[in-house]
Amino acid sequence: MPNLDRKPEICNEKKHESCYMYEKCEQYDVCPMVLVQNLLSGKRKILILWFLSNKILRYSDIKKKLPDVTQKMLTKQLRSLEEDHLIYRNIYPTVPPRVEYGLTELGQKIIPILEIMHNFGATYLEKTLAKSDGPDVE
Repeated sequence: MPNLDRKPEICNEKKHESCYMYEKCEQYDVCPMVLVQNLLSGKRKILILWFLSNKILRYSDIKKKLPDVTQKMLTKQLRSLEEDHLIYRNIYPTVPPRVEYGLTELGQKIIPILEIMHNFGATYLEKTLAKSDGPDVE
């Protein structure tokens, strides 16, 4: 179970009433949509999960894919994803230590969502590029 104490308390009974899926949502202490938003929010968490959806990666491989993220921030996000049971970490007793990350069984359930997000991004780019020179996207 994710550590909800470190997440902002957004959902209470009155907040559930504003959810269009109220009947499904009211049985939980937190709205499932708010929970997912909290699990995925953070500096590059979605990209980390996306990279790990393809294969197991070493810390250095993830760092190379995200050169603008500091070591401290990357470590923080990896620990958070691990605490939330979306990724696992294997440490091999070598010198220097080798650390690998991969998606847990629960984390693998997010792959279809990530693929839909990727497809949406591609569609968005195609539509906006057809209308103009395109959005100012990094």
